[in-house]
Amino acid sequence: MLKTRLLHPEILAALGGAGHGAQVLIADGNYPLATHSNPAARRVFLNLEPGKLTVIDVLDAIRESISVEAVHVMGPDDGTEPIIYADFRELLPDNELVRVGRFAFYEMARSPDCALAIATGEQRTYGNILITIGVVHRG
Repeated sequence: MLKTRLLHPEILAALGGAGHGAQVLIADGNYPLATHSNPAARRVFLNLEPGKLTVIDVLDAIRESISVEAVHVMGPDDGTEPIIYADFRELLPDNELVRVGRFAFYEMARSPDCALAIATGEQRTYGNILITIGVVHRG
């Protein structure tokens, strides 16, 4: 039995196969995962019902299993900051949130670098985050 909090076999397999520079998309319940993520990415659907599981639930489990090099978030065109950004900052205090517009975010998520795309039941708007996996320094 694994000792880590993260137990989902598909997510673990995708993270194990990804390396430095690969990206993980964690999408809210409104995100068009089928058409706006890399077709070769492993897709995991955790959107059981509205509000379960949330982007924050998934991010919290994943962040303990990988090194995070960069974080991109989808932001509205009017420049306002979505409420969920505060939760992103709390879970990833050492990373700057790089804000990109909706269509630019879609393009990033469709790139070959996106190795894993996860749909959630998150209901807060603009609750989409694209994490770039960093290097694990040993010894």
